[in-house]
Amino acid sequence: MNDWPEGWSDSSRGGGYGHGGASAQPEGARVMRQVRRGPSGAPPRGGVPPQPTYDNGYGDGYGTPEPYDSGYNTGQVYSGSGRGGSGFVPNDNDPDPEMQRYRPRPNYRRRVKWTAITVVTVLVAWGVGTYFWADSKLNRDVDLSKVIDRPATGEGTNYLIVGSDSRAGLSDEQKKELHTGSAEGKRTDSMMILHTGSNGPTLVSLPRDSNVTIPTYKGSESGKTFPGTGRQTKLNAAYAEDGPTLLVRTVEANTGLHIDHYVEIGFAGFANIVDAVGGVEIDIPKGGMKDTKSGADFKAGKQTLNGDQALAFVRTRYALAGSDLDRTKNQQKFLSALASQTATPSTILNPFKLYPTMSAGLGTLIVDKDMSLWDLGDMFWAMKGVTGGDGKSMNMPISGNSPNGNLQWNTTKVKQLVSELKDDEKVTVSGN
Repeated sequence: MNDWPEGWSDSSRGGGYGHGGASAQPEGARVMRQVRRGPSGAPPRGGVPPQPTYDNGYGDGYGTPEPYDSGYNTGQVYSGSGRGGSGFVPNDNDPDPEMQRYRPRPNYRRRVKWTAITVVTVLVAWGVGTYFWADSKLNRDVDLSKVIDRPATGEGTNYLIVGSDSRAGLSDEQKKELHTGSAEGKRTDSMMILHTGSNGPTLVSLPRDSNVTIPTYKGSESGKTFPGTGRQTKLNAAYAEDGPTLLVRTVEANTGLHIDHYVEIGFAGFANIVDAVGGVEIDIPKGGMKDTKSGADFKAGKQTLNGDQALAFVRTRYALAGSDLDRTKNQQKFLSALASQTATPSTILNPFKLYPTMSAGLGTLIVDKDMSLWDLGDMFWAMKGVTGGDGKSMNMPISGNSPNGNLQWNTTKVKQLVSELKDDEKVTVSGN
């Protein structure tokens, strides 16, 4: 019985290799022909179905010749299957054997874009947070609206910078170390007018022993008006009598220059700022400096002063030939150097140095109610400009001593100086 489909026989199966055929060898170059099945899956009736064509014995089984593939990968990326198109490179970790040769090409432009967005976002958040933190630390205790009969404002901005001898925050041991003494209350140890404008900054020191007339003023606490009587006294006495507002009123009345902002710092705050920036380098003039009252004991030459030493340096007067006039020059020199060292990338871009410096400075500054951080920044950059040679520093012009022994201003030169500052012109007046 023949179990093969109709029209098929053993002889139709070829040489009969393995079934008693005459041929002792298998077919070498022949490939098993595929049987095209019908809809039911059975081979068609009527004999051998049409055979596909072959190319040297190789093909895809459907009559379409294909070139021989040796299996060697030339590295070319092919498309057409949806897997090997452009944008893919070899990837040995893909579980699909065919896809093991491909992975998505990195989108570097996208990475750069999102990295830039992240960095900018972090910097903006850090800057905004720092601004509000610093702004909250300012002590805006001085109300300049209480100052009466003020001169008209001019061009540029005028800051009255005051160093007080306040011992607030100092222990008895610190007072001894800093040679501050233990006097009650506080007085002005230094006073300066800093003008900023289009012609560079100008820093003018006002000697504490300057002879001034106390004008009519309104008490800062009582609100009572005290008429002027022509009383003449030292400039620092105005501060001791009724604080910052009377000092501003007295400076404005005796110069005719409008003061826009007030900045004050005490002994402790000054020393803390210097320590926070790691000390300030100062060039001590030939002969050195030694003053038992201030505690100064410095050899000549460049050296870095810490907070205690810096305070002794700016307070020394008795060891100087020009006494208070020479001391004001040293104060200008040091404050400008401090501002120059503070406003540097090594401080501003280093949070471990920036925040302690800002905390030490802002927490001990006393400013007017209208002072902003931008104004404070303008003041420090202007101080740095004085050191860098972009501005000018000088003492208020002095003509000699008044009958009461105080320092008398040169009224002619002072008038010219104030006029140039009001009009924001280049200062041509020289001081002492």
